Amino acid sequence: MVSICGPLLQIISGFPTVEISTTTPLMLASLSMMMSHGFKSSKQDFNFGPWKVTASKNHIMKSKDIERLAEDMNMPSLPEMLFGDNILRIQHTDGYGIEFNAVDSLKRVSNMEDSVKVACAQEWQESRADSEHSKDVIRPYDWTYTTDYRGTLTGESMQIKVSETAERIDMEKLKAREHIMFFDEVLLFEDELHDHGVSMLSVKIRVMPTSFFLLMRFFLRVDGVLIRINDTRLYHEAGKDYMLREFTTRESKISELKNVPAPLFTDPNEVAQYLTLKMTECEKLELPVLQTHTADNKVIE
Repeated sequence: MVSICGPLLQIISGFPTVEISTTTPLMLASLSMMMSHGFKSSKQDFNFGPWKVTASKNHIMKSKDIERLAEDMNMPSLPEMLFGDNILRIQHTDGYGIEFNAVDSLKRVSNMEDSVKVACAQEWQESRADSEHSKDVIRPYDWTYTTDYRGTLTGESMQIKVSETAERIDMEKLKAREHIMFFDEVLLFEDELHDHGVSMLSVKIRVMPTSFFLLMRFFLRVDGVLIRINDTRLYHEAGKDYMLREFTTRESKISELKNVPAPLFTDPNEVAQYLTLKMTECEKLELPVLQTHTADNKVIE
């Protein structure tokens, strides 16, 4: 059971007013050790009207499988902790839906351009001048694994239609003290960037009686250089024939964060509020409608 409490998390963290334990890099290190020493896979399903939410967690991909996948993607390497079988899926009984997985997220990583070197060329070169790994790290691909992945639409005969919209997710409505019927968080990948920081992608969802809300967050910290957060928020309200999806990019150079306590740099929920908003895109995900079906679910009592 997730406790409902005061406004301990800001809207920017994704889940306003609901205190949800957030995975930190230190916790992830422990999690990785558990997974490599007998961690058991798990799968949770939760039904919400005509929707089924599935959270699947499995072991880290084996090295040989990661190498094979990197070759297929024309990438020199992939994240050292890659959870290729981890999935968070939202599927309608009519067969369509959206899912979030590591492999598709990495397909959105540039294999031609180093995004940090482009954004902070001087800082990057200075911070790596004396690094023994500099020759290995500075490569013509995005070794930070920055991704603008927003999910994978599923369904063979029917698929969700995506269009731009001016409508925004109502964060005030999400502050309402609703019972949380289901919550889960799935880690998709993490890499320590040759001890230069951290790059990680995770997705979490909470289901309330009248709606569900999902946050997928890519968090990047390159020590001495920059911090970047790409957030994808997905919201669906019972009674509506569409979902709302918002994608934001926030980024600041470390030199621009001089007034921010350094310990906050390792906590994406805390540091996000200090980063500069670079981009916001809002989309409407319209649900396909069968003539013999209503488009959506009723409110669950």
